[in-house]
Amino acid sequence: QVQLVESGGGLVQAGGSLRLSCVVSDGRFSSYAMGWFRQAPGKERESVATITFGGSYAHYGDSVKGRFTISRDNAKNTVYLQMSSLKPEDSGVYFCAAASDGHLNYDLWGHGTQVTVSS
Repeated sequence: QVQLVESGGGLVQAGGSLRLSCVVSDGRFSSYAMGWFRQAPGKERESVATITFGGSYAHYGDSVKGRFTISRDNAKNTVYLQMSSLKPEDSGVYFCAAASDGHLNYDLWGHGTQVTVSS
C-alpha cells in the first residue's frame, strides 16, 4: 500500500518560514502529479499548490502565490513545500496528496502535518 508521510510542520511566528516534506513509498512517484492541501478548523480543505509529474509546471492558490513554492525530487520520491512570509491565516493541517493518474484525481493522501502561525 502506498504511503505518504509528511514532515516539517510546527509553530512559527508570522513572517517566518517553514519547509514541508512528503515522502512517497512508491516507485511510481515520478508518474504522479503531487499536491499540497490544507484545512483550517471549521473550513473546507483547499488546494495550496500542485506540481506536474515532471515538475515542469506548478499551480498555486491565490492566497499563497508569491510566498509558497512547491518542488519535487523524483530521485528521492519527495515533494516539498517551501513556505515564506507566513501569516496566521496559513495555519492548519497540511496534507500531501498524489494523483496516481498523473493528472487531477488526487486519490492518495497523507495523514497531514500541523502548521501554526502565531501573530
